[in-house]
Formats: sequence, structure tokens, C-alpha cells
Amino acid sequence: MEPDVLNAFTQPVALNQFLAENVIAQGEKKKLIKPTSSNNPKLEELKLLLIDWINTTLKEEHVVVRSLEEDLYDGLVLHHLLENLASLKLDVDKIALTEKKQRQKLSVILEAVAKCLQLEESQLKWSVESIFTKDLLSTLHLLVAIAKHFKPSLAMPPNVQVETITIENTSRGLKTANAVEYITENKENLEAQSKGDAFDELFSRAPDKLDAVKKVFLQFVNQHVGKLGLNVKDIESEFADGVILLLLIGQLEGYFLNLRHFFLTPASTTEMLHNVNLALDLLTDGGLLNFSVNSEDIVNGDLKATMRILYSLYSKYKTKET
Repeated sequence: MEPDVLNAFTQPVALNQFLAENVIAQGEKKKLIKPTSSNNPKLEELKLLLIDWINTTLKEEHVVVRSLEEDLYDGLVLHHLLENLASLKLDVDKIALTEKKQRQKLSVILEAVAKCLQLEESQLKWSVESIFTKDLLSTLHLLVAIAKHFKPSLAMPPNVQVETITIENTSRGLKTANAVEYITENKENLEAQSKGDAFDELFSRAPDKLDAVKKVFLQFVNQHVGKLGLNVKDIESEFADGVILLLLIGQLEGYFLNLRHFFLTPASTTEMLHNVNLALDLLTDGGLLNFSVNSEDIVNGDLKATMRILYSLYSKYKTKET
């Protein structure tokens, strides 16, 4: 077992107790909020705000939520909420008593949510399984996304972040990764970016150095994708479809990307956006993306946006051996 597992938890929640409560099957991977974040005041503030918003929205339907983990997993509250906010009539029973019917109900509801919010599968930070198993992190991401779409005036506390641990049960034992994940917008980073960064300075005040920086990035990229028989020559055009970016992330992070999860030869802007969004999600999950990125900028060949992404990888892996 890796040392990170032993260091990931503090009293009173012990590792053995945690693993007993969260059985992780062979080949399964779970991302969970670490107990060290359980008493985060801003997290509690967000939870209470969301509970109050749901109860106010569904007051006339006499729906009362007391716990986000315990009251939303079966889909009943989400069903009422989505019908109320989106004026939808979902083709599922209001009450589902068996586990099978509850999962089916959740599947219909979450599919409707993704359609309303115009989200691709790669952008979803929740799933039927995670909501049904009362995963707080997934439930919070789901509710925040719904609230931001249907109630943008809702004053959610900014910069709500939690410490997470991703645990994977591999053939060699438990593999873990620790990270910090934002649930609401990181306004400090957004404000810092809006004021400008090193790339704004580079483009506006030192354009003569731009080619030198591009050359460094190209050398870095080709050093790692070269073993795949690839050679990148142009940053602006060759990262637009997300393929090179995904393969680069796989090489640097040391894993194989299943070809069923992305389009190796994207034939449309939609497929390119899917690839880029998947890459951004992987970077975010790996703690490498702490600033806002518009995937459309990457697809449109925005050089500054693409270089920011490459720099996030370069700054961590510039000394990595091929």
C-alpha cells in the first residue's frame, strides 16, 4: 500500500474504517472527499445554501430536504426539481421503490440534466452510480451545475474547495492520488487571469521572444509523443482537435487512453470539442489546471490559450525522462 494512503486520513476517521465503509472492487476507481475537508466552513455554507434553495423551490410541492447525501440519491427530489425548473415532464414514475427502478429513474433524470445544460458526457462530474451511492462530491457538482444554469442569481460562496483522494484498486494494490478540487468558481484565479499573466506580457510586450518559447514547447512535446511516431510542427493548428493533447497527457501521466473514449480522427467541430473537453477534464483531475479555459479557444487555434495549456504540462514534466 502506498504511503499516501496512510497519510490521507486524520483522526477520528481511520483508514481501516474508511475502507470498510467504502469497498473498492478490483479494477475500480473512486474519487472521494477526504475527511480533512469534512469540517470546511465554506463547504458547510454551500451545502446549507443548496438545501435552502431546493426547499424554497419545491415548497409548494411539500418536498423537504435535510441531507444532500441521504435525500437525493433515489431521484425523487431531483425529479421534482428538474420538472419545476425546466418545465419538463419526465417519462418516469415519481416514486421508485426498488434499486433497479431507482437507477433507471436516475439515468433518465441525469440524461435530461445533461441535455438541458448542453453538456457532453466528458464534461459531467457525476454519474448514475456516484449519485446513487450517495457520493457527496458528485452530488454537489450536480446541484451547483443545475443552480448555475437555472438560478444564476443564486449567491453561492466562491472558491469552495475540498481535498480529494482518488483510490484505485489495481492488481498491485491500492493506488492513490491526492488533489484539491473546486466546487464553485475559483474567482481569485479568474480575477488574476483577467488582470493578465506571463503570456499576456509575452504577446504584448515581447513578441520577438514568442518564437523561442514556441520552439521550447515543440521540443518538449515531440520529446514525449515522438515514441508514438508523431512529430508536431505547428502549435496553433495541430492541437486544435485535441488528439495530440490527449496523447501527450497519456504519455506524461503514464496511462493508456481507451480509443473508445475519444475521436482519434475527429470529423467535426463537435468531436474536436469532445476531445479537448476530455483533455481539460484530465488536466483538472490531475491538479494541473487551476485557471479557466474555453475549449472553443483551443479548437479555434487560439495560440495563447494553447500555450497556457502546454505550459501547465511543461512546468510539471520538463525534467521527465522519455
